Amino acid sequence: MRNLPLLLALPLALALPAQAAQARPAPDQPMDTRLLQRNDLSYRFSSLLIDSADGQRHYQLWIGRPTTPPPAGGYPLVWMLDGNAAIGALDPPLLRTLADGKAPLLVAVGYQTPLRIERTARTYDYTPNRPGLDRQADPLTQQPSGGADEFLDLLRDKMRPAVAAHAPINLQQQTLWGHSYGGLLVLHALFTRPTEFAHYAAASPSLWWTEVKPQADFKQRIDGHHAHLLLMRGTAEPGNPRGPSVGQPDRLMQQLKSQLSAIAGLTVDYHTFDGMSHGETLPASVRYVLQTQGL
Repeated sequence: MRNLPLLLALPLALALPAQAAQARPAPDQPMDTRLLQRNDLSYRFSSLLIDSADGQRHYQLWIGRPTTPPPAGGYPLVWMLDGNAAIGALDPPLLRTLADGKAPLLVAVGYQTPLRIERTARTYDYTPNRPGLDRQADPLTQQPSGGADEFLDLLRDKMRPAVAAHAPINLQQQTLWGHSYGGLLVLHALFTRPTEFAHYAAASPSLWWTEVKPQADFKQRIDGHHAHLLLMRGTAEPGNPRGPSVGQPDRLMQQLKSQLSAIAGLTVDYHTFDGMSHGETLPASVRYVLQTQGL
């Protein structure tokens, strides 16, 4: 694992504010709520309101429960970050297919906003600390960052019990999906909490952010536990916020897959979406995970 930091750390000097659009969704796009307004689906949706420990961020969780009875061990559970956007990636045929299969419980972790993406909160929640800095801030936007561990604690200690009070869940069959900064959080969760989820699905992770790597005791902590990592990206995505770099993103992801596949107990897969841009991979990756990962 000695070379892993070199694979993941692209120079922050490339992260110019003028190019922030490569890492951030378009502003002011409203959330698509049409699915939530229907009552003829194979899933029934309810919601929970939860605040962060410091009261600064306000979450809305949409819980999609299959209309079929839960299995004896509880529902498999799929956590979807950027939940306001993730809801828009679902449609009735997909939900019908899921309900006819293993029928996972779907939890879209969103924010209390009418917007599809809540930039400020997600920037803080989905990013790990960058070592050696007195002030943790997004190099693209200067918004506060570095709250990844705080968010993961909230998910484990407050969100998950609240969801379990609504539906029986199988704690051994949890999936965490995220895109862009959310994909970065998925990798951070794997490297710092390798037994927290069974499946880690990182779509278009922001590998340029910092030196994202497993902790020193990662191999010991995952010993005896099996985890699965799915890496995804679109082939039309740039490799860094400055713009296109032909072949570079794919090479970094391939090298990351190779490095991590050597760790006992960790299975790594890599999937590309042909011709898709950064934004297009968000809905595509949600659907791919739900359709193919044997939940």
